[in-house]
Amino acid sequence: MSAATALAERPPTVAAQGLRSHLDWLEAEAIFILREVAGECENPALLFSGGKDSAVLLRLAEKAFRPARFPFPLLHIDTGHNFPEVITFRDQRAHELGERLIVRKVEDSIRRGTVRLRHPLQSRNTAQSVTLLEAVSEFAFDAAIGGARRDEEKARAKERVFSFRDQFGQWDPRNQRPELWDIYNPRIHAGEHVRVFPISNWTELDIWQYIAREHIELPSIYYAHDREVVSRGGMLHPVTELTPPRAGEAIETRRVRFRTVGDITCTCPVASNAANPAEILAETASATVSERGATRADDQTSDASMERRKREGYF
Repeated sequence: MSAATALAERPPTVAAQGLRSHLDWLEAEAIFILREVAGECENPALLFSGGKDSAVLLRLAEKAFRPARFPFPLLHIDTGHNFPEVITFRDQRAHELGERLIVRKVEDSIRRGTVRLRHPLQSRNTAQSVTLLEAVSEFAFDAAIGGARRDEEKARAKERVFSFRDQFGQWDPRNQRPELWDIYNPRIHAGEHVRVFPISNWTELDIWQYIAREHIELPSIYYAHDREVVSRGGMLHPVTELTPPRAGEAIETRRVRFRTVGDITCTCPVASNAANPAEILAETASATVSERGATRADDQTSDASMERRKREGYF
């Protein structure tokens, strides 16, 4: 059989058949949810940290609402312990899109006394909950759109797409509204708000496939680079001013990348040579540990469980 004959007999691609790929279905669902929020909620905001999931959310919002402006501002709760590459990217993307970016800082909550830390270098990850609730109150937001996914952590898998929070920002997993046939009920009482997760049904692999398909720009630390780290508790911890090595730990330079990005004090890279989305896709397809399980030190202790944090107002 000639090469030309073999090519002619090859089954047509998904695109050639006019069929939707799984990414098309996920994209359509997310766009529907974003438009539902815009249509049903009076004053929503989209949480944008500069991370990969929120970068995907921005692309979905572009597809949902462009050429018009977004019907909501971008909101970032800044711990003050962020990787500088991510903050630079955050500001750059907001500027490129011409969208309003609201930044509220955990540092300001500390000054007000609404956040109290045991010591200056304590992780501020959980403290974001307080600052977020203060921002929700300040701007009277009735919905906060976030990039959480159900595959990240078992507590997230319990949560609905529309996650209702009481006047204290608390989530009650035993009292959630049904979402049969993708019908969402956004009604809330005064003082309440709803967290909305349009990419709940996406996986880490889906995210990277979409990034590759849409050519979405990301902060450089998502790709392989050389970084000083120390090995601790089975993880590679970055060496920074906020996270110096402990006594007896040896600093080494390793080729690493970040699977997820958060507070420097609790976010760890993984050893990797993956320098582009295609190489990351190959790594992700063979990964046996979730991105948070492999890289978030604050998820390793039961007293800091995700479910407890979410009950108290976490994302």
